[in-house]
Amino acid sequence: MKPAGSGEHDERMEENDGPDQAAHHAGQPAPTPRRWRIPRWVVYVTATAAALAAAFAIVLAYVARNAEPILRRRVIANLEERFQSPVELDELHITVLGGLGVSGGGLRILNFDEKPGAQPAHQPAMLTVRSFAFHTAVRQLLEPTMRIDTVRVDGLRLDIPPRHERAPLLQDKKKRGPKWKMVVGTVVCRDVILTIETDKPGKDPLVFPIRELTLHDVGSGQPMPFEAQLVNPKPIGDIHSTGHFGPWRSDDPRETLVDGSYSFTHADLGPIKGISGILSSTGNYGGTLGRIDVTGTTDTPDFALDMSEHPVDLRTVFNATVDGTTGDTVLNSVHATLAHTVLEVKGSVIRVRAGAADEGDEESVDQAAHRQQSEGHMIQIAVESNQARVEDLLRLGIKTSPPLMDGALTLRAQLTIPPGHVSVSKKMRVEGTFTIRDATFSNPQWQQTVDKLSARASGNPDQAREGAGAARVESQMGGSFALADAVLNVPTMRFEMPGAEVDVAGKYSLDGDTFDFSGTARTDAKASEMLTGWKSLLAMPFDKLLEKDGAGVEVPITISGTRSAPKLGLDLNKLGAQILHRKQDKPPTPPAPPATPHQ
Repeated sequence: MKPAGSGEHDERMEENDGPDQAAHHAGQPAPTPRRWRIPRWVVYVTATAAALAAAFAIVLAYVARNAEPILRRRVIANLEERFQSPVELDELHITVLGGLGVSGGGLRILNFDEKPGAQPAHQPAMLTVRSFAFHTAVRQLLEPTMRIDTVRVDGLRLDIPPRHERAPLLQDKKKRGPKWKMVVGTVVCRDVILTIETDKPGKDPLVFPIRELTLHDVGSGQPMPFEAQLVNPKPIGDIHSTGHFGPWRSDDPRETLVDGSYSFTHADLGPIKGISGILSSTGNYGGTLGRIDVTGTTDTPDFALDMSEHPVDLRTVFNATVDGTTGDTVLNSVHATLAHTVLEVKGSVIRVRAGAADEGDEESVDQAAHRQQSEGHMIQIAVESNQARVEDLLRLGIKTSPPLMDGALTLRAQLTIPPGHVSVSKKMRVEGTFTIRDATFSNPQWQQTVDKLSARASGNPDQAREGAGAARVESQMGGSFALADAVLNVPTMRFEMPGAEVDVAGKYSLDGDTFDFSGTARTDAKASEMLTGWKSLLAMPFDKLLEKDGAGVEVPITISGTRSAPKLGLDLNKLGAQILHRKQDKPPTPPAPPATPHQ
C-alpha cells in the first residue's frame, strides 16, 4: 500500500529524470553519450578568414616586391625635377608592416652641369646621402602628391659648385615636370656638411659642418621652417639657430631667402692665436644667402691678448652684412664696450687664399709654407672713440701692471690683421691719432718726475726739491702712432703739463721693457728761475742762450729705461750743439753811432 500522494511523486520524478535516469530506473543499460559538434557557420568563417589572410599576405608580398621600383622611380624623378640633374640611388628597401616603411642609402645627385638622363660624369656628386628612412601610407604611392610625415637622413654632404661651373637651371620654364609631387612634413638630418664654392679667385670654399638640421614643410614651394645645431670650428662653440630657409634658388643659390635667430654659446677663442676668452652671442638675421643682414650682441667677460694676458670685460652690439656663400663679412657698425671704454667700429673680414703653383710647376717647401701663411682672413677695421680710457686699452695691450697711466682718451685708428698662422699681437698693424686728457702716471717715479718738472718749469723750484713734495699734476698729450711687430712707434707726440710742453718721438715695446723717446722741452720759466741758490746764479748767463720763441727754456731731452727704471734727462750732446749754433748765429752788435757835436 502506497502512502498518499506517493504515486504522483514517482511520476514527477520519472518526468524530470533524463533518458539515462529513466533507463536506470527501468533497469536498462545507459546509451553512449553524443559528441559535441562545431557549428558549420564557424567552419565557414574560419576558412574564409584563412583564405583572406593568405590573399592579404600574397598582396603584401606583391606590394613589397613591386613598390620598391615604383617608389624608387618616383624618388629619382622628383629629385631630378627639383635639381635638374641626374640622380643615382644605390639601394632602397620597403616594409609594409604598420604602413609603408622605406629605407635606403647611397643617394647621389650629380653635378649641375649635367642634364637629367645624361651619362654621369666621373666627378664628385653635388649631394650625397649615406642613409635615409621614412614611413608613409601605402595608398600614397597611388596619389599625385605623396605626403610623408618624417624623413630621417644621416651623412648628408652638399657641395654647391661655383656658378660658372653650373649650367643655367630650370631655364625651360614651359617644361612640364612629373604630374605628381612629394611633400615632407619634417626632414631630420644628422652629420651634415654644406660646402659652397665661390667664383672669386683666391677664395676658399665656405664649409658649414652641421650636427643636426630639421626642416619642415619640405617641397611645399614655400620658405621652410628650420632648426639647426652645429659646432662652429673656429672659434669652437655651439650654435643653435631657428628660422626659415628657401625656397631654394637652384639657378642662383645666392638669391635663396633666409631669416631667423641664433645663439652662439661657449665659444672658446683660444684656438685663434693671440687671443683668449669665452664668447657668447645672440642675434637675428635675414636676407639672401649672398647678403645676410645680422644684428646681435656679444659678451666676452674674460677677453685677453697674449701680449698682456690681462683679461677684460668686452661687450658689443653690432650690425653686419654677411655673404653666406663666401663668408665675407662687412661690419656696418659695432658699438663695443671695453671696461669703461666705448669704441665705435666699422670694417670688414675677408677670406683670402694664396694662389697655388701653376700646373706643371713644382712648388718648393718654402713656397708652400709661405702660401699657407698667406691663407686665412684679412681683417680691416676703423676705430673711433670719444669716450675711452687710456688705462683700459693699456691693460688690454701691455703687460705693465698696473697700466702705465690713467686718463680720458680720444682715438682714431685703422687696424689691419693680415692672414697667417702667427699670434694676433705679432701680425696686427695699427695706425692712428690720439689725445689723452687729465693723464696721471701709475708709476710713482714717473709721476714724481712729471710733478717736479712741472714745478720747475712754472718757476717754483723750491717745490721740486727732495722732500718738498711737488703738487701732483695732470698732463695732456696727443699725437700719432703706429703699432707693428708688438712695438709701438710714436712719430709725433706733444706732452703738456702746467709750465711745460714736451714734443717727443720714439718707440715703446708692448712687453713694457723698452722706452726710447727723444725730443724737445719748452718751459715758461727761464733757466735761472728753475733752480735755487748758487745754481740759479750760475744759470743766469745761460738764460739768453736757452730761451727761444717766447719760451723761457727750450732744451733737448731723452726718455729711456724700462718700466721699473725710467730715466728722464737732458740730451747734453744736442744741448751743447744747440748752444754753439745759437752763438754762431747771434748777429754782431752794431757799432755805436758817432757822437753828435754840441751846438
